[in-house]
Amino acid sequence: MKVLNLKCAHGHAFEGWFASNDAFDDQLGRGLVECPMCGDKAVVKQLSAPRLNLGASRPEPAGPAEAPQADAQRQARWLNAMRELVATTEDVGDRFAHEARRIHHGDAPERGIRGQASREESDALAEEGIAVMQIALPKALKETLQ
Repeated sequence: MKVLNLKCAHGHAFEGWFASNDAFDDQLGRGLVECPMCGDKAVVKQLSAPRLNLGASRPEPAGPAEAPQADAQRQARWLNAMRELVATTEDVGDRFAHEARRIHHGDAPERGIRGQASREESDALAEEGIAVMQIALPKALKETLQ
């Protein structure tokens, strides 16, 4: 099993597990590899070195190496927040604007919903005093993880 450090065109870093480098290249070529943060399929391998246990561990120097770790922590917090959003809201799909109005006017039970709305629909909801928020939800979070 090969664990590869990957990065999308938007700068999101993540790991990918593949049977081999050839398996990675094959999946990338077929458009099956995508960023879990934004869904970008423009993914490249990052340089990485094998981990070698050569004796007692030495503390790693502080400095520039901390920035990627902070980025990874921010990405992990964002993904956890998006998972919570998916778990606590109902996906109403393209009926979002209609269902938001029904909830606002008391014609449907109040609850958290998510779905798709056009820019015009979102603007119309805001003009009616219905608060909406646009969030780009990664495709991987919308589906059941197998």
